[in-house]
Amino acid sequence: MEQLNIDTVNRLSKVSKTAGGKGLNVSRVLAQLGAPITATGVIGGHYGNYLTEQLDKDDIHHNFSKIAGETRSCIAILHEGQQTEILESGPQVSKEEQANYIANFEKILSDANYVTISGSLPKGIHHDFYSVLTEKATLANARVLLDTSGATLKRSIESDYKPFLIKPNETEIADLIGKKIKSEPTLVEALEDEKFDGIEWIVVTLGADGALVKNKNNYYRVEIPTIDVKKPVGSGDSTIAGLAYALYKNETPEVVIKTGMVTGMLNTQEEKTGYINVDNFEALFEQVKIIKIK
Repeated sequence: MEQLNIDTVNRLSKVSKTAGGKGLNVSRVLAQLGAPITATGVIGGHYGNYLTEQLDKDDIHHNFSKIAGETRSCIAILHEGQQTEILESGPQVSKEEQANYIANFEKILSDANYVTISGSLPKGIHHDFYSVLTEKATLANARVLLDTSGATLKRSIESDYKPFLIKPNETEIADLIGKKIKSEPTLVEALEDEKFDGIEWIVVTLGADGALVKNKNNYYRVEIPTIDVKKPVGSGDSTIAGLAYALYKNETPEVVIKTGMVTGMLNTQEEKTGYINVDNFEALFEQVKIIKIK
C-alpha cells in the first residue's frame, strides 16, 4: 500500500498469499534450483492443510507431523518503502507432539545429506530442541545448516553436536560473545572465539554490504552489487537455500559463498516470498566478489 494509516481503515491494492515460514521459503528455492528435498515440520488445522496443498501445487515433497493446534498465519505489509509485520504467536506444541515429530524426523534422515533448520521455536518447545535435531542429524551423517537466533542459537553452539553452518548477523554475533563489533577486524576476532569451535561455516550477513564468511580457518569478505529491491522478505532463507544447494553439489568454498549471496539477492527482485528467477542467476553470480582476507 502507498501509506499505512493507524486507527482507521486501510485498503490494499494488491494481496498475495504464500505457503510461508522460513523453512518453506528455503524449500521452494531449493526446489527451483533442482535439489531433491523433503520439507518437514509440524502443522495443524486449516492453515496446515493450506500449506500442504500449496506445496503439492509446487511439486515440493513434504513429510509433516500433525499437531492439534492451528498453524499460524503472518502478515507482511509493504508501505512507503518499509515493511511492517504482524505475527501470530502460533500454537502450543505438546511433549507428545514433539516426540512424534522427532521420530518422524529420524525416519526422514535416512535419505538426507544436508538438513536446513530455520526460524524460531513454537510455544511449548524448549530452547535446546534444535540441538536435539542437530544431534540426530549428525549421528545419521547429515550436515546441519542452522538459521536461528537468541537463546536457541546459543544453546545450539554450546551443544556437543555443532551445526555445520550458521548464518547470524553482526548483532547476533555480538550477543553471543558479549562484545560490541565495530569493524571488520573485530568481527574476525569475534569469530575466533572458542564458542564457535567445531562449526565449519559461519556466514555473517551484512545486508547491502554483503557478508563476512569463515570457513574452517579461512576468512572471506563478500562484496555484492547494488540492485533494485522489490521486497526483502525471505532473502535470508533464499541465502540458506543457495548455500545448501552448493554444498550438496560439492562446490568450492568460493562457489558456495557466491551461490548463497546470489539466491538471496534474486529473492529481493521478486514479488513472491522465497522465490527466485534462475534465468538471472549467472549475471549476478559474475558480479559477486570474494576476497580472502585471512
